[in-house]
Amino acid sequence: MSQTRLKLAFAGTPELARNVLEALINAHEHTVEIVLTQPDRPAGRGRKIKQSEVKLCALENNIPVLQPAKSSELEAECLNNCDLMLVVAYGLLIKPEILAKPKLGCINIHTSLLPRWRGAAPIQRAIEAGDTETGISFMQMDHGLDTGPILQQITCPIKSQETGGLLHDHLAEISADNINSFLMNLANNKSTAIKQDESKTTYANKISKQEAKIDWSKPAIELERKVRAFNPFPVAHTQINNLNIRIWETEIKDAANNLTPGTILKNKSSLDIVTGDGVLAITKLQLPGKKIIATKDFLNGRPDFFTKNTLAT
Repeated sequence: MSQTRLKLAFAGTPELARNVLEALINAHEHTVEIVLTQPDRPAGRGRKIKQSEVKLCALENNIPVLQPAKSSELEAECLNNCDLMLVVAYGLLIKPEILAKPKLGCINIHTSLLPRWRGAAPIQRAIEAGDTETGISFMQMDHGLDTGPILQQITCPIKSQETGGLLHDHLAEISADNINSFLMNLANNKSTAIKQDESKTTYANKISKQEAKIDWSKPAIELERKVRAFNPFPVAHTQINNLNIRIWETEIKDAANNLTPGTILKNKSSLDIVTGDGVLAITKLQLPGKKIIATKDFLNGRPDFFTKNTLAT
């Protein structure tokens, strides 16, 4: 069966979006006419100017790139030759005149099973909440925040040890693997739009660095999920004896006691810290300016550690 060849605009910025863009280019089934991405910005310790992953991919494939700093700077005329715009983790709001410009509108690939986890941080919030499954949603964009009708959804489990970074990579792979079949159905009028059930809506608010500070009065199960959700960004952290510690990996230990949350229990291989319910063992950590190491190695280098500490805060 012949397939309609679409002329596409693509709007995206991070690695996840690059995966999808590469899948489109490599399939040679449609033409990417133009790419929109965030402006180059300083990044890393050296604050060197960095181009987005999507921009790098576009330049490698000789695709024109636009980098408006604000939504108001983007003119609808840039989509004159486009049938459809795909939006994947772009980072800027899309104006109504842009949404209406392509004849097939704008499609967003959202990394949750909408209407659950609308908003900025669906991957992290799903893990933090203890969800056992998530997925991607191909959504027809409208004027609301992730409120448009759903054209297709693909589910995947959230594994018990999965971090935000690992789940991001898994969903990026699913998105890239399914984008071309989705477009084939859309181009051949085989997609049905289904309105979202507003009664099932939840919101994935943007994550602040302040949230990453561990509150030891919370139950261990909640803290373990937060550590995984915030890995690799912004990374959960605590303070012990004025030492800032970033927490990269933990495990839950059942321990019945009446000790104050934040109390550190003596152990040779992990930092076992009393929580509001149970004990959370830090098994991988990072000190300021240092590499991530096993807690066992950290303790081996500090034989007097347990003679000094009182509470984690």
